[in-house]
Amino acid sequence: MRRALVAFGVLLGFAMLAAFLYVPSAVDRRLNRVAGAPVPEPSSRARALFASLRVVDLHADSLLWDRDLSKRLPQGHVDLPRLLEGNVALQVFGVVTQAPLGQNFDRNDADAPDLVTALAVLERWSPRTWFSRRARVCHQTRALEKLAERSDGRLVVVRTAEDLRRFLAERATNPAMVAGLLGVEGAQAIEGRIENVDALFEAGVRMIGLAHFTDNAVAGSSAGADKPGLTDLGREVVRRMESLGIAVDLAHVSPAAIDDVLEIATEPVVVSHGGLQSVCPGPRNLSDEHVRAIAATGGLIGIGFFAGTTCGTSPADVARAIRAARDLAGAEHVALGSDFDGAVTTAFDVTGLASIVDSLQTEGMPDDEIRLVMGENALRVLGRLLP
Repeated sequence: MRRALVAFGVLLGFAMLAAFLYVPSAVDRRLNRVAGAPVPEPSSRARALFASLRVVDLHADSLLWDRDLSKRLPQGHVDLPRLLEGNVALQVFGVVTQAPLGQNFDRNDADAPDLVTALAVLERWSPRTWFSRRARVCHQTRALEKLAERSDGRLVVVRTAEDLRRFLAERATNPAMVAGLLGVEGAQAIEGRIENVDALFEAGVRMIGLAHFTDNAVAGSSAGADKPGLTDLGREVVRRMESLGIAVDLAHVSPAAIDDVLEIATEPVVVSHGGLQSVCPGPRNLSDEHVRAIAATGGLIGIGFFAGTTCGTSPADVARAIRAARDLAGAEHVALGSDFDGAVTTAFDVTGLASIVDSLQTEGMPDDEIRLVMGENALRVLGRLLP
């Protein structure tokens, strides 16, 4: 019996070790895929324009996964070598703190089992992160800072408008650089306390999505159980974010909460990664009225690259959604919001962004408008919003 117990303990130990070592990577590979027909090689005209762009992507969740982003990796969509190859000037890194088991675009309960808790344990994050959404923000912000420290100047974390101006001036003569900016996906990260908005700001966060897949103490989610509007705390949070220089992100936010934000916003608001109902019907995407109203604040609609936002994943599908947003809001209010590494399947990773330029040219969009959509709009709005 003693030998059997020892053998069982050894086997259990090996099973637990295997779970810690292999399960996070397996989940990452399964959820963050490049699939479908190979993307055609962009035309020489598209490649020439693309090489001259300052590309900005408003949302990627790459910090959530157990990867060394300093190395070119065989899985996922984003790492530092691929960002540089993809001519990305600025990448907004979303920080995910909660994701309900069985998450979907229709209805999710806030008390559903949380997948990020499991990842925090399996990826050996600090035990504080097992119980605190705010601690999960701090863990992922430190990961980006450490990546920048090890990058030999190839990655610069941007926190202020002056940081952004300085970076762009340096990149003009040294294109082998990319800036990283921190966003948070879902205001559950402030844990119901207005003072935690300041704490996230001090940690370097410069964009906060008011909701993710569940309703929270700040705002309803488009995929929440009840989908309410802004709460009283939510109104305080929006005002505090604007005063600090944190962009208000309406991705995943319920229609009622979008209406409430638009009533009180005094600065441009953004949708970091989303789509249009007129292109791809569904609760995740924006009505024509909301697209126009967000543009009226001076804000941005970041178009996603996955089927939930475009009803397809090809560069042509993304270009079709971009053109529709342009027709509704004007070219100066459209941007890229890939949702790379956000548990999505796409047709290309960050090295394939020139294919979007090719498809936009095929759609007949003028090069000056393509330049705006591919990055200049985001640089303009972030330059205004950053402290």
